[in-house]
Amino acid sequence: MALMDRLAGRIHPALALRRATRLAEQGRAAEAFPLMATAARAGVPEAECRVARCYLEGSGVPPSRLEGTRWLRRAADHGNVDAQALLAALYSTGLAEHEENTGTSSSESLFKSQSSRKPDFETALPFAQKAADAGSATGQAILGYILSKGPMSMRDLDAAHGWYEKSAAAGCPEGCLGLALSLARRKQPEHRTRIAEALRRAADAGLPTAIYLLAALTEHGVGVPVDHEAAAELYQLAAEKGLASAQFRLGLSLVEGSLSGQDPAAGEAWMRRAAVAGNLDAAYRIGEQYVKRPQPDYAEASTWYRRAAQAGHQEAARALASLYLSGNGVAQDTEEGMRWLRGAANGGNRESQVDLANLVLEGAGDLPDGVDVAEWFEAPASSGDAVAAFNLGLCFAEGVGVNEDQELAAKWMRRAAESMAQAQYMYARMLQTGRGVPPDQKQARLWFERAANAGMVDAQVALAEMLYNGRGGERSAVAAAHLFKQAAATGHVGAMFAIGALYESGQGLTWDRKAAQKWFAAAAERGHGHAQLMLGRYLSQGVAGEYEPAAGRIWLERSASQGIDEAADELAVLRDRHEA
Repeated sequence: MALMDRLAGRIHPALALRRATRLAEQGRAAEAFPLMATAARAGVPEAECRVARCYLEGSGVPPSRLEGTRWLRRAADHGNVDAQALLAALYSTGLAEHEENTGTSSSESLFKSQSSRKPDFETALPFAQKAADAGSATGQAILGYILSKGPMSMRDLDAAHGWYEKSAAAGCPEGCLGLALSLARRKQPEHRTRIAEALRRAADAGLPTAIYLLAALTEHGVGVPVDHEAAAELYQLAAEKGLASAQFRLGLSLVEGSLSGQDPAAGEAWMRRAAVAGNLDAAYRIGEQYVKRPQPDYAEASTWYRRAAQAGHQEAARALASLYLSGNGVAQDTEEGMRWLRGAANGGNRESQVDLANLVLEGAGDLPDGVDVAEWFEAPASSGDAVAAFNLGLCFAEGVGVNEDQELAAKWMRRAAESMAQAQYMYARMLQTGRGVPPDQKQARLWFERAANAGMVDAQVALAEMLYNGRGGERSAVAAAHLFKQAAATGHVGAMFAIGALYESGQGLTWDRKAAQKWFAAAAERGHGHAQLMLGRYLSQGVAGEYEPAAGRIWLERSASQGIDEAADELAVLRDRHEA
């Protein structure tokens, strides 16, 4: 250190601080710090605050969050407003005693969502209040943040809004950002232009979160004209500043070509950066990309799904469970798949709850102890969610996660049936068999008809059977034949057999043995036991003019192997004839 520096430090703390400030402005931080420390140890609040910043920023001294916080506390206690504001920011973001400096201003980090540290709002509040009351625009923004994001007992959204307005009026970027967010919470369309203006001011000051939010408004035309190219540029700017959410959105837009051009390679690179920075949606989407490629790479997908799932991303947990259950990209492990599925289901993921319930119904596993499926589905079902009502009805019908109760099953299935074809079909079955409700063939037929009209193949077949047999209303073999043909066109094997039977009997369709044999053959080849019996009979006896006893015998044997006694009897007759 130069002789004059040592003399300035010894002569008077104010002179030492002045000399240190000049050195710091010249970029000579290492020389400036001892002089600042001299003034700080003498109790000069400004020097204490500057020493704290040196420790926080690693300027002229090794970085130390602990030392930075300690010196800020001294400066704040001595009335330094800047120190009070900065200390409040550190406590409210959970950085006062933990993380090393990241190079980002603490007040700016207020509005980032990536921090996983626990804020200390109680300690932050009095320092923010002092700074705000003293007129610090930054302190006012921080106080607004605390009053809007702190514990419920501390929150006062109206007061927070007032402080944001004061801060923004003084030109504080964080205040402008806070004001925009506060206005957005009010969800009043007339505020959209003002929100965009406040975000623009914060974005012009370089706040990454403000730039990202302004990009979103520009993309969707909220408060500003739609401009996809401008939105892409804003996303790029925020992404380059390290904001993971912007990196993800930019990457996604490049992959999809949704904003200003398609570049899948660059898009994936940005999404990878976002994922590594902790953006769970990015990790999940990268996994999805690997699965949806022409040549899926399930192993790589599992890596990204796992990254997101381990951090609590429920869709990723469901996707990872699917890989374990199917054995794609990982060793097949039903229990591990069920474990991931349970985690997602317990976290409230509706699709996972449905998947888990279905697996239990199929006997693939059990629900976690103490799980009440009614808690998963009852609230949304009561609010009119047809899928939830259907799932709840199915669980009551089969006793999955709840005590079996056929009446409750029918009640929820009836609700779901108002708008869901599968529920209409299930409710019709209940009416048909008297399961949970009094038997009512007429109503069953009506519900089958609704589901059939919605295109549900099983309902078309069930309705056709009722029409053919005259259950629940007038008999109509012609209408039954029409429905059977609709279902057969989709590959329904039972419908194929029914058409063959109608051609053979001449009911609903013109009597035609050759056509009957054709439909019996179609169903037989797909494993329908009774169709195999009929085809075997036709070929063995030449019913339709095609006499092939060897082939007929094979089809009869296949039918008999499915436990159909008539086929076994006909085989015995054939053997007796052969022996005779």
